[in-house]
Amino acid sequence: MKKFLLLSTGLILAFAMQAQNYDVIKNLLILNQYKKAKDDLDKAWGNAKFVSKPEAYLLKATIYGGLAMDSATRLTPDAPRILAEAETAFAKYREMQPDVALLTDPIYKNAPINIYSSLFTAGYKDYEAKSWQAGFDKFKKVVDLSDLMIDKKIIQVAADTNSLLLAGITAENAGLKEEAVKYYSRMADMKAGGQGFEGIYRFLVNYYAVKKDNANFEKYKAIGKQLYPESQYFTYDKVDFAVGLEEDINKKIRSLEETLAADPSNQKATLLLGEIIYDTLNSRKEGAVQPSNAADLETKMVAAFIKAASFKADDEIPYLFIGDHFINKSIRTNDAREAHAAAMKARTKPGTQASKEDIAKRDALDNEYANTLDAAREPYEKAAAIFAKKEKLSGQDKQQYKKVSGYLGDIYMNKKIRAKGKPADQAKYAADEKKWNDVYDTIK
Repeated sequence: MKKFLLLSTGLILAFAMQAQNYDVIKNLLILNQYKKAKDDLDKAWGNAKFVSKPEAYLLKATIYGGLAMDSATRLTPDAPRILAEAETAFAKYREMQPDVALLTDPIYKNAPINIYSSLFTAGYKDYEAKSWQAGFDKFKKVVDLSDLMIDKKIIQVAADTNSLLLAGITAENAGLKEEAVKYYSRMADMKAGGQGFEGIYRFLVNYYAVKKDNANFEKYKAIGKQLYPESQYFTYDKVDFAVGLEEDINKKIRSLEETLAADPSNQKATLLLGEIIYDTLNSRKEGAVQPSNAADLETKMVAAFIKAASFKADDEIPYLFIGDHFINKSIRTNDAREAHAAAMKARTKPGTQASKEDIAKRDALDNEYANTLDAAREPYEKAAAIFAKKEKLSGQDKQQYKKVSGYLGDIYMNKKIRAKGKPADQAKYAADEKKWNDVYDTIK
């Protein structure tokens, strides 16, 4: 029994000595003798009992963190190593004492404060140097420390917006979009505003538009519009983003089709789908050629415009697009007709018959021209009917109405010519030709 008591007394004395060692070194910190405190700590560090308690690691984090911030150390080559040791020690302390109860001690509060300050300073240098990944690696630690200090009332602020912002910026520029969202959304949810913060909301709106997350897209667009009412960016809807975020025509179409799959009655998306395909099939770029899937795109375009027209009975725009497309197509076909006619004439000797192949191709081009031209007839007639019902025509309305009636006169003239040998049809088409030519003349 006596031996047991002696052993217990020995343990008590050992732990008392250990606690005394902590206090001796802490007293050096009160006197700002960080170098001496480090020397004493390093000597004690080999003692297994000394490092068996969480306080040992918090003491080390406090000392090394203070040295990392000391003017005599922070500019030396050894500064990064000292800071890294402070970080490691503090992480170990948090692991051993998750409730971080010792941080109520005024001396130990300096551990997270000094590590935070050193990391923030180093991270900001990375930010200025555009070393984005290195900067983010530091600022994510800075945010973690600031969250801890806010939670434990070590610093009296609601949120460390500067650190959140810099963590978001460095993550974004490092290509870590999901990480950037994490920090930006925290700021946005607080409705943090002011000069230089608009980019947060632009990023989030853009990010969720790409993700097709309509709830968050609308949420952050609404906050952005509230905080920055003069910015046009927050007036764009999901359809604008579906088109604007993509460069490839096929991706634009696919994005719009995905939007329409979720919202079939979206007139804007429907009309825009038709317009995008129209611009591709009727490109004004020098040397533009028809895409290999032009026929499929044309079918998709016409269907989109017809659907768009069904949403609004008095809207002539969809019909004008369809008519204009087939007129443009007929012009290209007519160019091919004329080129073939010239080539056929050049290779046919005077007084001889053109080859069967040339005649067959000529007839095929003639039929293609007539059919393509006629495809513009119905949509143009529907557009003309809408113009005719308008009480007052704008200058642009008159210009479009005149164009439509002029082409309708040409279409019926071509039908009259092709009805050769069919007097009744010729008479009917001649009447329609006159009708539209008369309409053309009345539009002033």
